[in-house]
Amino acid sequence: MNSLGLSLIFKMGCICAKETITVNNKKYIIREHLGEGGFSTVYLVEDSVTHKKYAIKKIICHGPEDQRIAIREIEYHQILKHPNIIECIDSTYEGTADPVINATSEALLVLPYYRNGTLADELEIRAKNNNHMSALNILSIFLQICEGVKAFHEAKPEPLAHRDLKTANILLSDGLVPIIMDLGSVAPARVKVCGSQAAKTLEDIAAERCSMPYRAPELFNVESYCMVDERTDIWSLGCILYAMCYFKSPFDIVYERGDSVALAVMSANITFAESFPYNEDMQKLILSMLKVNPMERPYIYSVIENVHDTIAKLEGRV
Repeated sequence: MNSLGLSLIFKMGCICAKETITVNNKKYIIREHLGEGGFSTVYLVEDSVTHKKYAIKKIICHGPEDQRIAIREIEYHQILKHPNIIECIDSTYEGTADPVINATSEALLVLPYYRNGTLADELEIRAKNNNHMSALNILSIFLQICEGVKAFHEAKPEPLAHRDLKTANILLSDGLVPIIMDLGSVAPARVKVCGSQAAKTLEDIAAERCSMPYRAPELFNVESYCMVDERTDIWSLGCILYAMCYFKSPFDIVYERGDSVALAVMSANITFAESFPYNEDMQKLILSMLKVNPMERPYIYSVIENVHDTIAKLEGRV
């Protein structure tokens, strides 16, 4: 066979070769690269036998701390079972990370695949078409997000905080049912900070794992002696509800301009565009969560109650 024929076979071999991932003896064919974060890569895959589609999250660990975080993420999936929190269908952990010999380890999480994408995707499409959701529709979706968050805050043996709630971390299943994803930032909710070193450590973790436009003020500038609790998530919920109404978090614009998000968050000067069809009740609900002082912020139970009250008022006016 001539060299041209051989080269064609090799080329065809490359085209036909299907990259696969195996998790606990189950083989998945990689169909698409869905996304990448600082710590992980997500693939759209297909079960090689049933052809059902899934998402696989691959976390590469470069050291013992990375390993601990990846294993903890798998454990949190086992603790948190709720219709509005993403389910981990299967998982595996292989290897030992050792930076001295440049060895890495790998965690693989098999997750459901949601073809509708994220709430951020939905809002981006709506923004382009200037297509607002009705207030009742927004609050119906938001209430389900809150119910998912409540499961974190009620976790046993200790309350958990998601710490990176944002529209890009909320998937939408059919019927626009919100599903909270990415448990990589989840941590014990209540942290007693004692000293400047502990404050700096928490600040560094937040800078690494909590997205700026949704990050609570107390995580930008952690005081040396303080208590940080689950109300970091309440701030993020306020930003999410604002984004659902106005297409972006109140601090997205600041971030996109390249101005200081930390300063904007600390001042919490929230404005509402008058051209948008949302009344004072919705604005009050948003502002109740965006209190700079975390002690003035409601817990998730009060947020849910306030959402129910706002829905009742809106329905009364229909």
